[in-house]
Amino acid sequence: MRNHVDADADAVPEASEPADATTLEKLSARGVQVAETVLNVGVDGKGPWKGSVQVAEQHLARHGDVEKAIQRLIATHVRLTSSSGFLSGLGGLITLPATLPADFTALWLSQARLAGAIAHLRGYDVRSEEVRSVVLISLIGSSAAEVLSAAGVEIGTKTAIGVIKKVPGQVMIEINKKVGFRLVTKAGSKGIVNLTKLAPVAGGIVGGGVNFASTRAVGTWAKSNFPDDRAVHL
Repeated sequence: MRNHVDADADAVPEASEPADATTLEKLSARGVQVAETVLNVGVDGKGPWKGSVQVAEQHLARHGDVEKAIQRLIATHVRLTSSSGFLSGLGGLITLPATLPADFTALWLSQARLAGAIAHLRGYDVRSEEVRSVVLISLIGSSAAEVLSAAGVEIGTKTAIGVIKKVPGQVMIEINKKVGFRLVTKAGSKGIVNLTKLAPVAGGIVGGGVNFASTRAVGTWAKSNFPDDRAVHL
């Protein structure tokens, strides 16, 4: 699996800035909050924010072919997240939740919607817990194997959705929690301690070039994680 995110996302902080149990607990709780938000808002939609199913069906109606619609969805979301007005264009949605950096939250919402839209077009039900977990997994790329392993799940050569379908619900909850933690720690420039110093306001923490590469990578991972369910029986 190719890596589009740094492998040291969960690296132990520098010795000069030790992370105590309280810090880790707060970050873990923030990770849960991230996972819930990107699924409940990014995938399901809220207010003016269109959810995965709606944007998927719009693209399918416009292009008439599933794979063409997927390619255009990726291109649309890459363009959206890379634009200079991306953050302000999301309006009040970026204030949810207020304890998270606004620009990272906005990026994750968009990327989760993209992954969910690809899943829907490939024949998966984005309301199912298994699919929602794989949507989250798609946001962290090749780091997914490490996160799954930490939760006691070995993916090997299987697809993520094929593996997730076979794990108990409690394990899926743990996977979602670990993915959220991974996203949150990556929001800091030097590790998990620095994240606590990020202010939850708009302000250029994420650059257009980073957004371009990461959103395109999420689209690629989602296509891999959600093989065409109409042709592949897992």
